[in-house]
This record gives sequence, C-alpha cells and structure tokens, in this order.
Amino acid sequence: MKETPLTLYVVDDDEALRRSMLMLFFPQGLAVQCFESGEAFLEAVRSDQAGVVILDLRMAGMSGLAVLEQLTQRNSPLVTLFLSGHGDIPTALEAVRLGAFDWVVKPETEQLLAKLPAAMTEARERQSAARLWQELTPREREVARQVGLGQPNKEIARLLNPPCSPRSVETHRANIFGKLGIANDNELGRWLARYRWLPH
Repeated sequence: MKETPLTLYVVDDDEALRRSMLMLFFPQGLAVQCFESGEAFLEAVRSDQAGVVILDLRMAGMSGLAVLEQLTQRNSPLVTLFLSGHGDIPTALEAVRLGAFDWVVKPETEQLLAKLPAAMTEARERQSAARLWQELTPREREVARQVGLGQPNKEIARLLNPPCSPRSVETHRANIFGKLGIANDNELGRWLARYRWLPH
C-alpha cells in the first residue's frame, strides 16, 4: 500500500477558530482541511486515511466524543487531538482514556504546536503499520490474529478455515515475523493490540 501524504483535519463549529488554525498551520507546509461539524467530517474522511484530527469536544450536533466513537468503530488510523475549554478537562481526560492521543485547552495555540509533532509521528507510525499489515496475505492476517491471542500452532491449524497442518501454521508464522520485522509472539501481540487488529 503506497503511503499517502498526511492530512491535518480541524473539526470545530467556530468559524473564527477554523480560520485561525488555517493561518497557523499553512505556513508550516501542512495539508489542512477544515470542517464545521463532526457529521461533515465523518462523511468526507476515508476510514483508511492517515493523519491527525484536531477535534473540538463541544459542538452543535455530534460532540467530539461521538466523533471519536465513530472513528474507533471504523478502526480509523487517525490520531485525535482534542480541543477543550477549561470546564471540559475531565471530559478531555476521558477522551484520552477512550483512545484520543492528547488534548489541548482552547485557545492555547503554543501548546497545540508543541504537541503536534508527536501526534504527526504517531500518525506516520500508524500509516506504516497499516502498510505492513496490508502486505500480509489474508491467511497470514488470520494466523497473526490467532498468534496474537496466544493460540498454539495445533489449535490455530484447527481454527483456520479451511484447516491446515501445524507445520503450515509455523511457515505462516515465520513469514509474518519476517514481513512485520517482529521477533516473537509477545511482540506480535503487543503490535496487534496497539494498532487494534486483534478481534474484539
């Protein structure tokens, strides 16, 4: 899968804030798209699009948390940075617990600029992981999930559809480790959990 340029999305129902964000980020050479609502953003963004979304917690229509929930259900690789007012800090912390990368108090643009490089780095790592995952065959992805769940080769061989021999599972396992650059089962399990490719 070819890596596509990372996009920075700004989702906020405050037009003045959206304009200020454009003025802040364009001089840094970032591709920026702004949306006035969570609904418009979710309709426009692809589920496999990598990048960073700066998301207001409180908006007319869908809340920021509702948007995050939709992104999580889509298994979106987007990295989420929440904007919150001082009174929203407990909600922002809850958003991080639910999978958001970080949060910034409005309108602390310096704090936002300070946190953005780490968010962009995380977005690139997720993009790279998605590319590696797509390089596995469907059978290898099936085996990888079972290995990540701690299943032994004999049980994996039985669970696969169609079933195969434990020796074939061992071959798949070696191919998976080689393609992903992973050394052992525990590392694979952590990698799958981080990028949310283990079955729920």
